[in-house]
Amino acid sequence: MVGEDPRRRIPGTDTLLENPRLREAAQELGRHVLQRIIHQAQDRARQGGLAPEQVESEVLDNLKAFRPSSMRAVINATGVVIHTNLGRAPLSAAARDAVTEAAGYVDVEMDLVTGRRSKRGTAARRALLEACPTAEDSLIVNNGAAALALATAALVGSGTVIISRGELVEIGAGFRLPELIESTGAQLLEVGTTNRTHLEDYAAAVEKIPDGAKACVLKVHPSNYRIAGFTSAVPTAQLAALSREHGLPLVVDVGSGLLAPEPILPEEPDLGSALSDGADLVIASGDKLLGGPQAGLLLGSTEVISQLAKHPLARAMRTDKLTLAAMEATLTSGATPVQRAVHADADQLRQRTQKFAEALGVELVPHEGRVGGGGGAEVPLPGWAVQLPEPAAAALRTQDQPIVTRTTGSWCLLDLRCVPEAEDATVLEAVRTVLEDLKQNPGPAPGGA
Repeated sequence: MVGEDPRRRIPGTDTLLENPRLREAAQELGRHVLQRIIHQAQDRARQGGLAPEQVESEVLDNLKAFRPSSMRAVINATGVVIHTNLGRAPLSAAARDAVTEAAGYVDVEMDLVTGRRSKRGTAARRALLEACPTAEDSLIVNNGAAALALATAALVGSGTVIISRGELVEIGAGFRLPELIESTGAQLLEVGTTNRTHLEDYAAAVEKIPDGAKACVLKVHPSNYRIAGFTSAVPTAQLAALSREHGLPLVVDVGSGLLAPEPILPEEPDLGSALSDGADLVIASGDKLLGGPQAGLLLGSTEVISQLAKHPLARAMRTDKLTLAAMEATLTSGATPVQRAVHADADQLRQRTQKFAEALGVELVPHEGRVGGGGGAEVPLPGWAVQLPEPAAAALRTQDQPIVTRTTGSWCLLDLRCVPEAEDATVLEAVRTVLEDLKQNPGPAPGGA
């Protein structure tokens, strides 16, 4: 006699959905998510990888383990402060609190005194102006590329953007600045060469612009690379004088969002200085050296900002309430995690890292951190790291609390520059556990075949 097919005992979806324990565990989940988890367990049972009687417990376990968002908080132990793959700037505590509060209903476009509609983002823009008083007005859009595209579209339209060949950069994920500008309908007029551009190059280009035609002069900080040796570039002040003489707006993209000069990064341009030197409009990212959320910052004259704000693309590129809340809090609170990491004292880093090395029985090595995110290209941030076996990198990344380190050669380097000191004990215990596991299950020796 042929036995019963065990697949007949697999509980049906409707039966499982009526289970009170499943309903309770899935209260915060969408029905489609719950059904997907159930179907996955049923499929395993049909394929023989799970007994029919285990389907219910498997579903319950998977419900408890389910996370609504696939993104996971990680500990950045790479020494790279603005790590693009890890979300660039970590928000300050004040900014995180502001995002939480803004997640509900908020007065983003309402005057609570009058009960009437108000302008969106007024407080964040005011905070930006207070932080950069050389600007007359400001506008915040959703990222740096959007800021440049809006500026080009509003100021030039189908006209001409005059730019040095040495500043036709490629930004993250393969997006090239020339293509971004041309996508708005503008025409590029390239001047100079890759390594040397002079004031007379810009002057000759300006002379080619027909009377009454729309055009602007654009200066872009290369950010993530440096050209050294036989080079020449035109300072903002000289370009501003030339642009004023011919009635053209000067747009300066400083990139990383410094509000004022930073002694640690002497070659990094800042918003305030560019405006003081005569730029009509300055553009920067909000989630780099400023240490805020992803945003495109535009600061300049009232006339130019007003022109941008009225352009149809301004609506398409506007920021949401969470970004506005985080940006305002970033600008009105104290030092950000980015600022603290960039200014981390090398001696204090050594003391912290030395404790790790002694506790783990590993070697302490010098390690130069980096700003990252296109800021402070090639500028080292002196520091220290503990040297671990290379397999530790993958093991640390795949824990319940992922820790991302740097691998170089046959070693894993753990740098505490970007790790809050309050998390030292957590990181130390995690590394100790990983090293113990590696001792029990050793892989190839560092440097081995």
